[in-house]
Amino acid sequence: MLYFFQQVLNGLHSGALYALLAFGYVLTNGILHRTNLAYGAVFAFCGHTMILTAAFGYQALWLTLFAAVALGVVAALLYAALISHVLSRNVFEPLADRTPNAIVVTTLGILLVLSEASRIAANTHDLWLPPMLAQPIIFAQNTTFKATLTLIQLLDCAFVLAIVAMATWAFARSSFGRRWRAVSDDPKAAAMCGVDVRAVFRGAVLAGGFCAALAGVLAGLYYGNVSFGTGLVYGLKILFVTAVGGYLSPPRAALGAAAFGMAESLWAGYFPLEWRDAWMYLFLVAMLLLIGAGRDTTKIV
Repeated sequence: MLYFFQQVLNGLHSGALYALLAFGYVLTNGILHRTNLAYGAVFAFCGHTMILTAAFGYQALWLTLFAAVALGVVAALLYAALISHVLSRNVFEPLADRTPNAIVVTTLGILLVLSEASRIAANTHDLWLPPMLAQPIIFAQNTTFKATLTLIQLLDCAFVLAIVAMATWAFARSSFGRRWRAVSDDPKAAAMCGVDVRAVFRGAVLAGGFCAALAGVLAGLYYGNVSFGTGLVYGLKILFVTAVGGYLSPPRAALGAAAFGMAESLWAGYFPLEWRDAWMYLFLVAMLLLIGAGRDTTKIV
């Protein structure tokens, strides 16, 4: 039972990262109703940017480790804002009224550009942050085994929980949340009622970009590295998870993604790790086929 409890604890951290990514993804795609393959690339690019900037600050500017990491976090958030601005105004809005394949192909190109930019910036080398806040916190133990989480894992989970809880509260009570739901249901009717559809869409893309950037930063701080090729893997998982759950509720998408992260952790604890992604993808595809894909065909913007 302690081993099972350890896998559950491990799933809390991976589930938190997936939850934050899913919340941000649904903010955009709940309005756009188009597949955005660039979202995972934003996650990986911002996480990688944080590590590169922190390494530059530590080695070239002689900053302390804490100051270098803080500089990296600021750089990641600035890049997230820039990328979100470019995506919303120069990609999503011009292509929203065209065939869905136009956005799929364009965001695939953006994914490749961001991945290659990260690879070139790092000279095809993986840079690693030193372990930070790695002190183990014991939750249960017996004579032979201890169920633990590190301090950085606990802080990451608490941070994600606070962000998602505050965003859910604001989403339910703020005027932006009401306008987002109106635009998601019927953008033309929302525009006739005086809602600025483009402003809502741009705000949603920006918020989604910040969620991806924060998830990338948290992953980089915990794992010590976010590879330039990680974005495709995370992006596809979030795409399938949110497609199964639908794009009507960011909090529900976050909860489903957290459950998916927990399932991944349990698989890794009891079954061959090399088959984990294949079986998890197969499960998501089967769920998507059973539920049906005719829910999100409305055009927007």
